[in-house]
Amino acid sequence: MPNLSLKKNEMPAQAPDVRNKNFDEVTLGYTEETAIDEAKRCLNCKTKPCVSGCPVMIDIPAFIERVAEGKFEEAFEIISKSSSLPAVCGRVCPQESQCEQRCVRGKKGEPVAIGRLERFVADYHNAHTEIKEQKIEKNGHKVAIIGSGPAGLTCAGDLARLGYDVTVYEALHVAGGVLVYGIPEFRLPKSIVSREIAGLAAMGVKIETNMVIGRILSIDELMTDMGFEAVFIASGAGLPKFMRIPGENLKGVYSANEFLTRINLMKSYKDNSATPIMHAHRVAVVGGGNVAMDAARCAKRLGAEVYIVYRRGESELPARAEEIEHAKEEGIIFKLLTNPVEILGYENKEDRRDPQNGFVRAMRCVEMELGEPDESGRCRPVEKAGSEFEIELDCVIMALGTSPNPLIKSTTEGLETERWGGIIADSDGLTSRTGIYAGGDAVTGAATVILAMGAGKKAAAAIDKYIKEKEGV
Repeated sequence: MPNLSLKKNEMPAQAPDVRNKNFDEVTLGYTEETAIDEAKRCLNCKTKPCVSGCPVMIDIPAFIERVAEGKFEEAFEIISKSSSLPAVCGRVCPQESQCEQRCVRGKKGEPVAIGRLERFVADYHNAHTEIKEQKIEKNGHKVAIIGSGPAGLTCAGDLARLGYDVTVYEALHVAGGVLVYGIPEFRLPKSIVSREIAGLAAMGVKIETNMVIGRILSIDELMTDMGFEAVFIASGAGLPKFMRIPGENLKGVYSANEFLTRINLMKSYKDNSATPIMHAHRVAVVGGGNVAMDAARCAKRLGAEVYIVYRRGESELPARAEEIEHAKEEGIIFKLLTNPVEILGYENKEDRRDPQNGFVRAMRCVEMELGEPDESGRCRPVEKAGSEFEIELDCVIMALGTSPNPLIKSTTEGLETERWGGIIADSDGLTSRTGIYAGGDAVTGAATVILAMGAGKKAAAAIDKYIKEKEGV
């Protein structure tokens, strides 16, 4: 029988006062019974509005129908035709603003929990199958991919299925890009990322780590000396932004990128980690996006009292509603309509050996109010006169966004970029250089995992078409 409930099945999770002290995954996933019950809420619309909201065009009604029938492996096969990273997407995609936003059930209640069902299907498959080497006939063509984040891995998977000899070059010592250095373990366990990458390796994708393209090898060397017929640049956006206010060079001020990389990739929260992290008492995270929520929730797990400082109001917070809710439940304090103007430090100029010298002691802020809408359509925050105040702190984390690293641009002749650093590419990912494609955050600036995956899929299709046309196929 169909499930006519107006509400989604609840996602089981660790209690807030337990999870804010550990790095284990917060949400626990649906059971088989719950997944089937939730799947029966789907109306299986003929027009499939949910599919149009998915950047990788998963046949959502078809996979949900299989879940409702208890045919979980068939559901996984349907998802896998479009997505190379279903266990990842089921956890970190903003479904509420994409597929679920267009779900018909959402007009008179809550939409079907598409993301939770995708996660269930992927987890079920991973728990019941082993990764096996796949025999895919090679077509004799080589493609290089720079970066092993979601755009690069998606492009690699699609090209490998078509028979291409694919090599992924990753600058860090572990593959996964932002999936391993940017997203905390409690939101995306790294064992899941490792398994997804192992699945690509089973298809023949080669991954070379510690390879900084632009230093060890240039893109031109990849194409002229190493025989790659096309290159896909998926190097992400790892260059942090700062406010350029006094005091940002004090000890105890981190970019969110550095803070999260130390925790997520280097496991600095563990006692035996070789990469230290500051165990602060009071932390302010400046920003309101998902990265800000991640940084704040990590700092809370390290034992700090944590503030989110954001210059607009709650309705303007760009983070996912679920992440904001989880942060509040875990005890994060939100200082909204607040803007920092200076970071203050201890400076005992008489004694440079003073252990507090040069460290953060407070942040000077001003209260804001919302004025007229700006070019983005959001109300512009305006400073309230005479509203200055201080927050006592010993750590500040700047989570203000990122831009692409200029290394690729500066070492690749003829590659056109935007003034802010993004690589200029058309809708298929083609850049100003023949045979060189780009996608994901390297083109758009910091965005979502699923949008990067969509760019990787488009680029793979375009590269395949380009090479076939070049060969006269």
